[in-house]
Amino acid sequence: MTTHGSPFAGGGSVRLGGTMSKMRIAMAIGDAGGISAELAARVIADPEANEGDLIVLGDRRLLNRGAAEAGVEIDLPVLTPAEIGAELPEGSFLLDMGNCDADSVPVGEASPEAGLAAVQNFRAALLLADAGHADVVFFTPFNKHGMRLAQPDYVDEIGFVNATIHPSESGREFNVLDEVWNARVTSHIPLRAVADTLTADRIFDSLCLTDKVMRGAGFERPRIGVAALNPHAGDGRNFGTEDDDIIQPAVDRARARQMAVTGPIPSDTVFVRALKGEFDAVMTMYHDQGQIAMKLVGFDRGVTLIANYPFPIVTPAHGTAYDIAGQGKADLGATRNAVTLGRKLARIEMRSKPTHPPAIAELIARALDREVVWEAQDA
Repeated sequence: MTTHGSPFAGGGSVRLGGTMSKMRIAMAIGDAGGISAELAARVIADPEANEGDLIVLGDRRLLNRGAAEAGVEIDLPVLTPAEIGAELPEGSFLLDMGNCDADSVPVGEASPEAGLAAVQNFRAALLLADAGHADVVFFTPFNKHGMRLAQPDYVDEIGFVNATIHPSESGREFNVLDEVWNARVTSHIPLRAVADTLTADRIFDSLCLTDKVMRGAGFERPRIGVAALNPHAGDGRNFGTEDDDIIQPAVDRARARQMAVTGPIPSDTVFVRALKGEFDAVMTMYHDQGQIAMKLVGFDRGVTLIANYPFPIVTPAHGTAYDIAGQGKADLGATRNAVTLGRKLARIEMRSKPTHPPAIAELIARALDREVVWEAQDA
């Protein structure tokens, strides 16, 4: 297997057409009730995470609170949307969205105020990246309940991305550790709906996308272990038929396409085999089948990657940690890894930029418009 090394190994500027192209990361500050502002401040203050390429999107009052919680000093230029010109300034800077009074947002719980600011910051980051002003979208943790309090049609990040930038193809979430990647066939749906949602075509398409994304990340021929749905992979149809009738045909089709796919493998052993080096990725059938294993192995290191869009979208795999919000205890490990992975993926596959992108101030105005109605889409 040939890779580009650890997924969290960084780099510098990339040379395109004889000139140096500076990476830009659109960084959305997440839920104000949790540790998101603290993590944002820690990223800005950390020379390993901040390479002078951050467009920080959020309220300066919230970021100042996060810096106080983290016990760090941040020296960051601040611009308002009205002050931003046609070109981005050099270096990292804060684009003050003016959308979250830190003193009015309750700490340690979801709220409509925090949810609205997170929605607006995320929308702004996506619009900037889609217009070519940024190469990566990164966000500190969101709380979906809080975002739905502000915008009832918010389902999850993929649905929101689709409704914001209208891509030709939908994305898919991956969880990434140095040791193993995790892809999944279904995501944010009730457990009772999983078996009825699985089809051979859906599993095959997920395997094709996983192979494509991991090759784009530097894996020469990614080895994918496919988790079974039922105990003991159905135990010869004693514990269900989905493994034989749905998962196995999809695996066979993937093998016929020369993909390095093995399965279905009982889900109580597939991660053990992966962690011993047999697989580069595990594809699971539903959300918690993979999330439990990945967070057990690397809770403070794991990254969520939303891939198959024109630019990578990354965030730490953990949540808003309401239980430690405001206490200065947030661990930067997974957040730093998310920033680093986003940079690495964008550098591997640099995209062409629009010749005349929309004005930044116009995009920020769209992001802040509370009257915009977005249709939730099935992820």
